[in-house]
Amino acid sequence: MEQKIQLTVDAVVFGYDAGDISVLLVKRKYEPFKDAWALPGGFVLEHESLERAVERELSEETGVRINYLEQLYTFGEPGRDPRGRVISIAYFGLVKPNAFKLQAATDAQKAEWFPIKELPKLAFDHKIIFDTALKRLQGKITYEPLGFELLDKKFPFSDLEKLYATLLDREIDRRNFKKKITSLKVLDELNEKVSIGPGRPASLFSFNRKRYFQLKKEGIIFEI
Repeated sequence: MEQKIQLTVDAVVFGYDAGDISVLLVKRKYEPFKDAWALPGGFVLEHESLERAVERELSEETGVRINYLEQLYTFGEPGRDPRGRVISIAYFGLVKPNAFKLQAATDAQKAEWFPIKELPKLAFDHKIIFDTALKRLQGKITYEPLGFELLDKKFPFSDLEKLYATLLDREIDRRNFKKKITSLKVLDELNEKVSIGPGRPASLFSFNRKRYFQLKKEGIIFEI
């Protein structure tokens, strides 16, 4: 008996903006799950790499183009797709939502950012894929300096604290956090200050890209 297995890719794209985290979803145009919300994705073409497939599907269904998505996990539970035996390779990434103009096409009616705590019911097993991606993201930022590129080129240290507290979904020890980040030498303190509410003006920082990417490559662990 011939076994027919099909391959798809799905993209979990998180957006971070001013202390809020969202995820990019599309409203499906066709069955199965017509009119339901789902992660962007689709079938891999015969002569297409997985990376090219997920970039193409993301671009076609949402208008978003991302240079790098990290492979997350393989989802292949029997019955996960009513069309037959379908295995999905999921990818995830973290971006600034306002850097893109959403434009749905192909088999997506609509593309939209949703706050991660206000998700609609998702098609297929996409809630499981989303949960897996969120756990991976939260784990990743404890061993890699992640997400600095989501901040403005110049930022007060409080913006970095807010980024990590939001991604981890918990309060962080501010003094300890600053000590650990400072020890990594990924920040350059600028000779500029900004007023943030009452009190003394706060120093502005920029991140040292060379040092930052070196640490990412090394996979430095720093518990927060």
